[in-house]
Amino acid sequence: MAEAYIVAAARTAGGRRGGKLAGWHPADLAAQVIDALVARAGIDPAAVEDVILGCVSQVGEQATNIARNAVLASGLPESVPGTSVDRQCGSSQQALHFAAQAVMSGSMDAVIAGGVESMTRVPMFTPNALPAKAGLGTYMSPAMKRRYPGVEFSQFTGAEMIAKNYGIEKEALDRYALESHRRAMAGTREGAFDEEIVPIEILSADGTGSGERHAVDEGIRFDATLEGIAGVKLIAEGGRCTAATASQICDGASGVLVVNERGLKALGVKPLARIHHMSVMGHDPVIMLEAPLPATLHALKKAGMRIQDIDLYEVNEAFAPVPIAWLEALEADPARLNVNGGAIALGHPLGASGTKLMTTLIHALGRRGKRYGLQTMCEGGGMANVTIVERL
Repeated sequence: MAEAYIVAAARTAGGRRGGKLAGWHPADLAAQVIDALVARAGIDPAAVEDVILGCVSQVGEQATNIARNAVLASGLPESVPGTSVDRQCGSSQQALHFAAQAVMSGSMDAVIAGGVESMTRVPMFTPNALPAKAGLGTYMSPAMKRRYPGVEFSQFTGAEMIAKNYGIEKEALDRYALESHRRAMAGTREGAFDEEIVPIEILSADGTGSGERHAVDEGIRFDATLEGIAGVKLIAEGGRCTAATASQICDGASGVLVVNERGLKALGVKPLARIHHMSVMGHDPVIMLEAPLPATLHALKKAGMRIQDIDLYEVNEAFAPVPIAWLEALEADPARLNVNGGAIALGHPLGASGTKLMTTLIHALGRRGKRYGLQTMCEGGGMANVTIVERL
């Protein structure tokens, strides 16, 4: 079977809710990243055979196949199709897996995988809230209710369950959040994100360009202190998690260009990384966010690797208990985890986070001269994708 290579990887800088990316329609925002990938690879736009985009809230401005709409808003020709993926927070990581599978099978030679989420313009939970308000029902079917009687699936509950089950106290969560901001600050000041970020013009509410470019992740708190983080109100009374130890609401888009050997030769491009392994696993949907732990163990076994073989890891910081528990379960090195900060500081634009993390991982491997990187993230419904790449 053919190999899958990533030849370009890019993302927008994260925008806070109502912040510097709020003026962008999500289809247009995704189109900016698509065009940047084509430009960075230096290929004919018509060579792209498909665009697969992840998006969680596929309603309103993100409805009616956001991937195809992004293609039509981009410089790609109309002949390029597009399809949208929803594996919750792992949507664009799954888009990458689908793209890799397409080029490995030989059915396609060049595919863009990515994701987009405007959490300002399409707020989280909108796909559930609007139908409920209109009396159109809920995703919870009678069969699901019989299997999980009295259960209300909640990522917030899952985060608290992980913290309790792994004995992670609030102080440890606060310290972890501060370290995320410190690493993101250091990465920004050292230029770690410069090559991966696509500068985006800041638009006003009416779509008028300001002439100013957004190129620094807006969620980083450069004045963060442990005292400030510790003082944030608990999400649930008697709990351990706060908004400061959870991922930030974020607007953003990201993407990668994936090709096989035939694509490398035909397009004359050089690979940044090779897909070494990819898998996905389902787990307990009640605790929900724990899935990356068994999924990573399963992935390493299938790949014939140990965690010590992995140079850098990106584990999405949906809530601080997740990466902390992951480190414990894997007996992994904290110094290799989210080396430039994570979603607590940089933001979590839901459907865009998968290829956002992969973009950061590939560039971090390159800057540090490292070989293997692993990416995973918790997903709604109790799932987790795992991707291992080899930098070339």
